[in-house]
This record gives sequence, structure tokens and C-alpha cells, in this order.
Amino acid sequence: MGKKVMFGRTGLEVCPLIFGTLPLGPLQANLSAEEGGRLIRHGLERGINLLDTAEMYGTYGHIRAALDGFGGEVLIASKTHATDPRTARMHLERALREMGRDHVDIFHLHAARLTDPLQERKGVWEEILRMKEEGKVRHAGVSSHLVPVVRALASSSEVEVIHPLINRTGMGILGGDSKEMAAAIQACSDAGKGVYAMKALAGGNLISAARASLFYVKDLPGVAAVAVGMLSAAEIDANLALLCGLENDKSDWQVLQSRKRHLRIMAMFCNGCGACVKACTNNALFVEEGRACLREEDCILCGYCAAACPNFLIRVV
Repeated sequence: MGKKVMFGRTGLEVCPLIFGTLPLGPLQANLSAEEGGRLIRHGLERGINLLDTAEMYGTYGHIRAALDGFGGEVLIASKTHATDPRTARMHLERALREMGRDHVDIFHLHAARLTDPLQERKGVWEEILRMKEEGKVRHAGVSSHLVPVVRALASSSEVEVIHPLINRTGMGILGGDSKEMAAAIQACSDAGKGVYAMKALAGGNLISAARASLFYVKDLPGVAAVAVGMLSAAEIDANLALLCGLENDKSDWQVLQSRKRHLRIMAMFCNGCGACVKACTNNALFVEEGRACLREEDCILCGYCAAACPNFLIRVV
């Protein structure tokens, strides 16, 4: 097992690879709790100790299945997209109940969009801090795709953890580019925040250059760990080898490169703007009933649509 790294000034020590559970759930691969639980457990048994989830991911059951009978240390980060305090508390209580926990280690204000997110959703943030005082949340955090948000949070004494979007192409980053986000991340780390990155592979769109993409994010100053969504034991083992310096069978990478992948649109959040349709050079996408739809037989997984989506709702799984 690879060694753990210090996570800002939180006092936590984490594996450099964090298990991102979004792809396991109904928004993407829609694995059963048992299937997803087995994958998470595989990662836990090999040294991963922080699981990233959220209210909207639908993966609490997967995590509970993974934890059943497991005696090792497990840290959990979850998130609320609530816009009012009552709903934020409801989201946390559901997380605790469905995972069988009495606390989460990190609870994020999910998808912060304005430069001052602590004021944008002030009531929710204050509720997170109240739940921290009650012992139900150990560390308060913010996740965001926006450079100005991450930059601004460096100066907040209340925010302990930052979960920013960063990848080498800048896909999905809003309000700036990769270089600017990297600078904001370093500022947060310098201020003592625990920083773990998301979307290093741009929702699967950079899988053909996975090694270079993961190394790019791993080596950024201030990034303590990288959350990666994984759908096979081979992916878990290969990513642990890359990010934690563990040995692995080179055949893992052959499996990853050869596995058939599919485009997935997070349709429940799509507003049918049509940007992806215009970007598709193979006429594989169309808008129907206000949602983007895919003709899978025409899709060549070029990724142009994912780059064009203003809300980063297109994934390769």
C-alpha cells in the first residue's frame, strides 16, 4: 500500500487516489449497490481511504455495501446542492442514515457558482457549520468548477477543504483556464486548505492519454490527492500504481485501453441548448423533448461534444 499524504491543516492523512463514486450510480453506469460496493471494497483493501460522493450521485448504498464488514479506516466526503438550510440538513441526515455513519469527514457546498459562494448560499453554509459544531461534519468544504470561486476561497478561514475541477486541457473549467485554476489551487494549499482535484480525465474524455493526464494533476503544486471515477478493478489497480507508486501488472493498462467505452449524457440536468449537437461532426447527437440524445451507432467518441457542453454533462464511461 502506498503512503498517505497530509491533507492541508485538517489533520487528515489521505491516499493520493480518492475513489470518486459518481460513475457507479444512476447518473452514469448505474451499477447495483452490490456491484459498486465490490469495486469500492477492492480499492479500500488496497489502500484507498477517502470516498467522494454527493446527495445527487445516488451512491450511498454502494458505499454502505463496501463498508459492511470492513475494519480499516475510511473517510467520506459528501456534498449538498441545497439552496436552503433545511434541505442541506436533510441531505446530510440522509447520507448518514443510508451509509450507516454518525458523521461525514468532509461536507461540501456542492457546485459553487458565484465568486462569493459563502454569501450566495449563506444559509446553507451556516447550516454546514452548525452541523460541524454538532459533530456530524468534521470538515467543511466547497466544490467548484470556477476559477474565481477557488481563488476567492483561499482567503476564507471557515473553508477547510477545496474540491476543484482541473485537467491538462481545461475541459469543464469555467471562468479561466488550467493555468489560472492551478494558481488558485496553489493559493488555497498555501493557505492550509486540503485540496483534492476532480475531473483529471475530464469525465473520461482524456482516457486515451490517462497517464499523462493523471500525472499532470498529481504533480500540480498544492494538489494533495485526485478523485477518479473507476468502473473496474483494473482501473483501480492501474490508478493506484500511477498515483501512489505501487507496482501493477502492465496488462491492467492494456485492459483499460481495450475496454469498450460509451458516451453518457447526464440527461436529467440537460436544458437542450444544442451546443453538443453543433459540435458533433458525425451527426450522432440530436435534441428531443428538450434533452440531448445520442445515436450510439454513429458516435466515434471524439469528445468534441463534451468540450462544447457548457454544463459539463457529457461523460465517457
